[in-house]
Amino acid sequence: MNARQLEIFRTIMRDGSVTAAANTLAVSQPSVSKVLHHLEDQLGYKLFERIAGRLVPTMEAHLLYDDADRVFREIEALKTLARTIGERKMGLLRIGASPPFTHSILAQALHLFRRDYPMAKLHLHALPKADISEQLLVGDIDLALTLSTIQAPTVRSEVLAGVPLVVLMREDDPLAGLEAVTPTDLAGQTLISYGGHADVGPALDAAFAAEGQSREVAIQISSSIGAVPLVSGGLGVALVDGLVQWSSFPGLVVRPFAPAVMMHVSISSNSARPVSRYYAPFRRMIADLLQNR
Repeated sequence: MNARQLEIFRTIMRDGSVTAAANTLAVSQPSVSKVLHHLEDQLGYKLFERIAGRLVPTMEAHLLYDDADRVFREIEALKTLARTIGERKMGLLRIGASPPFTHSILAQALHLFRRDYPMAKLHLHALPKADISEQLLVGDIDLALTLSTIQAPTVRSEVLAGVPLVVLMREDDPLAGLEAVTPTDLAGQTLISYGGHADVGPALDAAFAAEGQSREVAIQISSSIGAVPLVSGGLGVALVDGLVQWSSFPGLVVRPFAPAVMMHVSISSNSARPVSRYYAPFRRMIADLLQNR
């Protein structure tokens, strides 16, 4: 099965007919049929049967499709990488950032970057950390901004700054009258926070245990931004990162969490991929903004 056969098989499976696949691929219907028949001859079995005038995938086609789709997407990622290497001559920086960055320093960093490099193209991928890690590994992005380091064999992560955790609450919450909120203050509260598997989870559990408390997370979130509608809706208080500009959300306030527990702003790249020439200046801009917060 070569790349062209794979593309045509995948498109027929997705679009449901040879005609639709031909339209998607901008080729003639006979060309698609010829490639499909050749592929079936090579495999030694049918991939489609015509039943009541409709093309119906066989069991063998269904068995092949998931892996064929995955391989095709990997080929497309390789093509994208090849194009990107060429585009770098014109200037391209592809950034993967977890949601807290898009609600804090990222806009300022991009403004400074565009000021100094007006001809550069920017691709921004605002995604959860797991998706950012995958895109960094396959080469879809040049750098990653996350609130913890990415652990992978070829990934280089650098901690740029520590960010303390804060308690997010409605402005009418009794806890808003405190200068800082402790684990004891949170006893009996409906807590919205990260799970124990998160990088910061063990440190939080230890902080609670030091005061004889147990951190019981009623609503677990993967990103701090997800806490906003929950806290606004009166579902509880949230123990989240202090990177986000929480003051931009009406009706919500934050108080420091004591004792201080830190999350770590990290910038990562993939040593197995070409490094963008814009990596170093952008890293410097992010570091400067964090230092001046």
